[in-house]
This record gives sequence, C-alpha cells and structure tokens, in this order.
Amino acid sequence: MRFVWVGLAGAVGAVIRFSIGLHVDQSHFPWATFTINLSGSFVLAFFLTVALGRVPVTVMTPIAVGLVGGYTTYSTFAWDTFTMGRSGRVAVAVLYLTGSVVGGVLLAWCGYVLGRAVR
Repeated sequence: MRFVWVGLAGAVGAVIRFSIGLHVDQSHFPWATFTINLSGSFVLAFFLTVALGRVPVTVMTPIAVGLVGGYTTYSTFAWDTFTMGRSGRVAVAVLYLTGSVVGGVLLAWCGYVLGRAVR
C-alpha cells in the first residue's frame, strides 16, 4: 500500500510543479524549475528535521519521496542547463547551475535550522 501512497503523492507533487511552470515566465531563464528545486530543498529538509522520530515512516515516505520528489525535478534542471550551454548562453548556464546547487544546499540548511527551532 505504501507504493500507492507514494505514487498518489508523487502525482500531486508533479501537478503542483506543472501548475507553477504554467504561471511563471521562463522566456529568458528557467525560473519555475529554479524556484521549484530551491523551495523543494527547503521543504524536504524542514519536513524531515521535524518529522524524523515523530512521524511514522509510512507517512513520511509518501510526503518526502512522493510529494516532494514529484514536485522537484533534477532532469529538467539538467536539461535546462545543457540547452542554455548548447545555445551559447554559457554564462547563464553556469549561473543557473551554481545558483541551483549552492542555493539548494543553503535552503536545505535553512530548512534544517528552522525545523530544529520548531521541533
């Protein structure tokens, strides 16, 4: 049954991601994917920090793996970076790559710190 809950939560996360992508201008920079992946880093770290040891694994797994996993997207990030570089926008690709990785780690840390404060 856990697989079903992970799948359903993943579908919800994917629909949220898709909806954001429809409403964010991405003509010059992949803002939707950038925002989704950074916010997902924060949410996952916050949730796991608060939930570990308090929330059953049967509840944590669909949220962490399904919902947040379906919401964030590494493959789109990789493709966006590749296509920017291939089209000669190397500086933007490097900025996107660096901002995504560094920003993701920093926001995960912020989620952890806030989660510890709430816990």
